[in-house]
Amino acid sequence: MANTVSTAASEPVGEAPVDEAPAYRWRWAALFVVLAAEIMDLLDAMVTNIAAPSMRADLGGSESVIQWLGAAYTLAMAVGLITGGRLGDIFGRKRMFLIGAAGFTAGSLLCAVAQSPEMLIGARVVQGLFGAVMLPQGLGMIKEMFPPAEMGKAFGMFGPIMGLSAVGGPILAGWLVEADYWGTGWRMIFLVNLPLGLAALSAGLRFLPESRSPHPLRLDLGGVVLASVGGFLVIYPLVQGREHDWPVWAFVMLAASVVVFAAFGWFQSRRSRAGGDPLIVPSLFRKRAFTGGLFTGMVFFSGMAGFMLAFNLYCQIGLHYSALKAGLVLVPWSAGMIVGFGVAQPLQKLGRRLLHLGTLVMTLGVLGVLLTLTITGTQVNPWQLVPALLVSGVGMGMLMSPFFDIVLAGVEEHETGSASGTLTAVQQLGNAFGVALLGTIFFDLLGDLPTAASFDQAMKVTLWVVAGMLVVTFAVAFLLPRHARENAEAAH
Repeated sequence: MANTVSTAASEPVGEAPVDEAPAYRWRWAALFVVLAAEIMDLLDAMVTNIAAPSMRADLGGSESVIQWLGAAYTLAMAVGLITGGRLGDIFGRKRMFLIGAAGFTAGSLLCAVAQSPEMLIGARVVQGLFGAVMLPQGLGMIKEMFPPAEMGKAFGMFGPIMGLSAVGGPILAGWLVEADYWGTGWRMIFLVNLPLGLAALSAGLRFLPESRSPHPLRLDLGGVVLASVGGFLVIYPLVQGREHDWPVWAFVMLAASVVVFAAFGWFQSRRSRAGGDPLIVPSLFRKRAFTGGLFTGMVFFSGMAGFMLAFNLYCQIGLHYSALKAGLVLVPWSAGMIVGFGVAQPLQKLGRRLLHLGTLVMTLGVLGVLLTLTITGTQVNPWQLVPALLVSGVGMGMLMSPFFDIVLAGVEEHETGSASGTLTAVQQLGNAFGVALLGTIFFDLLGDLPTAASFDQAMKVTLWVVAGMLVVTFAVAFLLPRHARENAEAAH
C-alpha cells in the first residue's frame, strides 16, 4: 500500500468535530530522507570551489572553467526552482522527489566520469536542474506530514544539518582530493553522492508519503524560458568576455539581457491578467519591501559566492596550500556562521536592525582579512586568518538569520509562496552572478603570468569589492520592513 499523508479530519454535519487524524506514521524517517537530499545539494554547491584547481589541472581548459563549475550549477538551480515546486504540486511530491534524486545521482556519476571540461560543466547543469526538481518537494511534504506541535522541531533539524555541511563540506572535499582513493582524485567528491543518492531513493520509496496540492498552479514554461535566457545572457559574457578581451558581442549580450528581462516582466503581467499562473506574481514588484529584498539578496549572495571562489584560488594557487589545507582554512568562517545563527536567535525582535548589525560585523571581518593580508603579505599562514574569518562568519550568520522572514513580511499572505520561491531562486542566481563577476575581476588582475605578488593584489582588490558590496547591502536593507511577519503588526 502506498504511503499517504493524513490531513485534517472531516466534520460530519450535526455532530461534534472529531479529533484530528493521527500524524503520518513514518514522518521522522521521511524527514531524514529529505535531509539527505539537502546534504547532497549543500555539499555539491561547495565542493567544486575546493576541487576546481585539481579538476582544471586534470581536464585542462581555460580559467573560465573554474567559474563555470559553480555558475553552471547555481544558474540551472535558480531557473528551475519555482517550476520544480509546481511539478510536485501537479504530479505528486513523492514522485518528483524520486525523479529529482535519481537525476541528481545520475548527474553526479556523469561528473565523476567526465573526460573534458565541457562534459563536466554539462553534468553540473544536469545536477542543478534535477536538484531544482528534488529540493522543493521536501518543504511541501514536511508541512503535510507533521502536526503543528512538531513542525518547529522538524524545521529545526535543517539548521544543524546546514551548519555541519558548511563546516564539513570543504574539509571533506579537500580530504577526498588529497587521499586520491583508487586513483580517483577529485572524482571522488562526486562518487560519494552515489551511495547517498541510492540510499535516499530506496528510503524514499519506502517512507515518503504521497502528497500533492489539491489546487496546483499551472506551469509557466514561457516564463522559465525567458528567465533562463536572461540569466545566461548575463553570466556568459561576464565569464567568457575577459578571455576574448571584451569583444563587442559581450556587451551586446549584456544589453540583450535587459531586453529579455523586460520581456519576462511583460509576459508575467500578461499571463496574470489573462487568468494564468505566472512564474512570479507581478504584484510583488510593486512592493518596495520585496524589490528591496531581491536587490539586497542579489548583492549579498553575489559577494559571498565570489569571495569564496577567489579565496580558495588564492589559498591553493597563490599560497600553494593543498586542497585539504585550503578546506581547513575556511573552518573558522563556517564555524562563525553557526555561532552567528545562535547569537541571532534571542535578538530576532530587533528585526531589520539585526540584519544591519550582522552586515556591519561581517564588513569588519572582511576588512580584517584585508588588513591581515596587508600586514603579512605573501607570508600569511592559516592561523593568522582565523580571527578575521571567524568574525566574518558570525556576521554572515547574524545577517542571514532574519533575512527571509523580514523580506516576506512585506508581502501579502497569498503572495508568500511565489515570493519565497523567487527569493530562493535569486539566492542561486546571485551565487552564479558573483562567481562570474568577482571571478572575472580576480582573474583579470592576475594577468597572463601570475606571480605571488599578483595573487596578493588580486585578493586584496576582491576583498575591497566584497566590502563595497556589503556597504551596498547595508544601504539597500533600509527598504525592508522593520520586523519579520510575526512582529510586523506591532511595528506599525
